[in-house]
Amino acid sequence: MHDTDTLAESSGDLSVDIAGLTRVEGEGSLRLQVRNGVVEQAHLEIFEAPRYFERLVVGRTPDEVIDIVARICGICPVAYQMTAVHAFEHGLGIEIDPAVRALRRLLYCGEWIESHALHVYLLHLPDFLGYPSALEMAHDRRAAVEAGLALKRTGNRIVELIGGRAIHPVSVRVGGFSRSFRRTEIAALRQPLTAALEVALQTVDLVAGLDTPQFERDGRLVALRHPSEYPMNEGRIVSSDGLDLAATDWRSEFSEQQVAWSNALQARGRDGRPYLLGPAARITLAGDRLHPMAAAALARTGLAAEIAVNPYRSIVARAVELVDATAEALDLIEAYEPPHEPAARWRPGPCSAAWATEAPRGLIFHAYELDDQGLVARAQIVPPTSQNQAAIEADLAAFAPRVLDLPQREATLRIEQLIRSYDPCISCATHFLDLTVENVG
Repeated sequence: MHDTDTLAESSGDLSVDIAGLTRVEGEGSLRLQVRNGVVEQAHLEIFEAPRYFERLVVGRTPDEVIDIVARICGICPVAYQMTAVHAFEHGLGIEIDPAVRALRRLLYCGEWIESHALHVYLLHLPDFLGYPSALEMAHDRRAAVEAGLALKRTGNRIVELIGGRAIHPVSVRVGGFSRSFRRTEIAALRQPLTAALEVALQTVDLVAGLDTPQFERDGRLVALRHPSEYPMNEGRIVSSDGLDLAATDWRSEFSEQQVAWSNALQARGRDGRPYLLGPAARITLAGDRLHPMAAAALARTGLAAEIAVNPYRSIVARAVELVDATAEALDLIEAYEPPHEPAARWRPGPCSAAWATEAPRGLIFHAYELDDQGLVARAQIVPPTSQNQAAIEADLAAFAPRVLDLPQREATLRIEQLIRSYDPCISCATHFLDLTVENVG
């Protein structure tokens, strides 16, 4: 089959394989089973070897767990740390200083900035502008790539200062941090964040004007919602169909299951329905909690309704969240007062601990059982991508028939672009490999 042939020109039933997904965080592939122009099966195959983190933390103290789970991801280690630390503090009844809470939110802002900047500029924008990668895009649009890298550096700088290093931070502890932070240290972030805010606002204008495929999904959206803040560290689990749960009660509505084609567990609602997490879900379910500057930027786009139903518009949602994170980070810096102590004092002991926070890619849930010595006896860690996987497959099955009449190369690009819209965190690949179509009928 040639790149100019269409998928529909192959007679009979089809097996469509994209053997390696690129510009996503991880290693995976896609397989579509097509019969008479109808996609009967869409499998996002995640074949990276299991990493056994839920077993690695057994027998460890809560502070050891916080350091271990940061290694799950190099892009969003803060999300894993914050979810674990909140779970332990809630389970053990530890009260934290409001200044510590503010520092943690600033740390989370840093992660959102660096993660969203990476995805918008280096992973997803090349799709819309017709480039195979950010490297090729840099030849013609150097300023855009440099803007994305500058945003990412600003996020990394926040994580490095508060977390101790930019990747896999080490300063987070149960009850607070391993050290105190002076006002002058935090104030040093003001200048780069001020510049980053201007770039973030320009990013919204840039991505809002992109030509995106017309595709609407009518699926279930799930996110945290906080009474007064845009959700990051805290909130209740809500959905587009009326769900309202405490952050500790994820397992009362959702469950994980193993599927034969993936080394990642898939999460679904107890009724078996898939659901979607991430920036589009947060904008839809908690957009009225955005920072005023981010809310104004979203309003200027006029795309709030489309963000809720068109996955390709998720790039706009991420750009709006870039504004939200940079603007809030500046507010946190202006209001910062050092905590009385770096961390609250606490005593280990038995408890059930659970919590949910919002990673850049969506809601993340942790649950732990601590034994009489305060060591982990059991653990459950549910990343956003394992929760999004079933929804991604459902959307691919609905979308694929629209591209079967396109040339193979264009059809492949459209499908890849849809997958990248969800920013799946399955590992780092450099480019897609081959799309093959095999007659199976």
